Order: sequence, then structure tokens, then C-alpha cells
Amino acid sequence: MPDYEVLELILFNAVPRKDTKGIAKALIDKFGDFEGVISAEPARLREVPDVKDAIVAQLKVIETAAQRLTRSQVKDKTVLSSWSALMGYCKARMARLEREEFRILFLDRKNVLIADEAQGRGTVDHVPVYPREIMKRALELNASAIILAHNHPSGDPTPSRADIEMTKQIVSVAKPLGVTVHDHVIIAREMDASFKALGLL
Repeated sequence: MPDYEVLELILFNAVPRKDTKGIAKALIDKFGDFEGVISAEPARLREVPDVKDAIVAQLKVIETAAQRLTRSQVKDKTVLSSWSALMGYCKARMARLEREEFRILFLDRKNVLIADEAQGRGTVDHVPVYPREIMKRALELNASAIILAHNHPSGDPTPSRADIEMTKQIVSVAKPLGVTVHDHVIIAREMDASFKALGLL
């Protein structure tokens, strides 16, 4: 079933008794594919003709459901042994965002996910990160380890010099507190990069 047909069925619930094929195709044309549509920001969705609040709400419900489904695959599991599921979850949360977002995955001493929180949101190519705030939250949650994750809306997951320096700062603040930084992953639409795999951590 093509993306626009899936979208058409979803939109029918938001605008009953109206042909939604035109709206579905317009959304796919603007955002590229189904994933791009459901993860688009509400203001951008409303730029498409005939997309009103009911449609935006329906799409955001679908996005939330998709994220919860992927999160359930890593919840209460040892994250390091479920790496592909973890990356799938991160991609569902971040790959299609139009601005950079920095998330922290907090783990207990068995490397089970305690919490996943956005630490900061920024522009298309920068997000402010505060290492001491990250550690403060880790201590509040009694986390033993963390995984850092952020997205590159450009589509290129290659770590920048700023990404590398910022990661070193977080590691230097975390180590004396007994908090391990397992990895820093950069998520892009089609690819991802792991600092650990690249030998940067």
C-alpha cells in the first residue's frame, strides 16, 4: 500500500465524509514520505492547504503511538544487548526533526533504561548542551550510565568538532561522579554514527 493511501485512511478519521486523497498526496509531496508527514511540526503541517487542527491532531496521535511502540521494545531491557532496537527508537524520535535535539538516555546499574529526556532543542545546525545539568539529572534519577543522542537535520551524521569537544566535556564531568558515558550517537534520516564505533569515545 503506497504511503499516500495509508495516510488517506488515517485522514478519513479526522475529516469524515470528505475525499482525503488530495490532502494525503499534498502532504507526501511536501514532506517526502509517511514518516516525514507524521513527524513534521504542526506549524509546517498547516502550511498544506486544507490541513486543519483535526488533521494535525490525528497525525500527532499516530506519531506518539509509533514512538511508544518503539520505546516498548527497549523498555525494561538491557539496552546494550538491544542496540538495534535502541537505534530504531532513537530514529523514530529524532531522525525526521527539522531542528537539532539533544536527548539523554539514563540507565541503571544493569543498563536498563530509566528515562529518556530531551536536554535541549536548537536550530537546524546547533543545540545548546549543558554538561552539569545532564549530570544533575543523572544523579536525581540515580543513573549509573548514560547514552547521548542528537540528530543532524542535514542528513550527514558525521560528528562535528563541536560534537566531539562537547562529548569530551560531558565525559570529564561524568567520570568523577561515577556515571559512565556508554556512547554518543548521531541520528540522521538515512544513517547514524556512533562515537564508540568511530573510536571517539
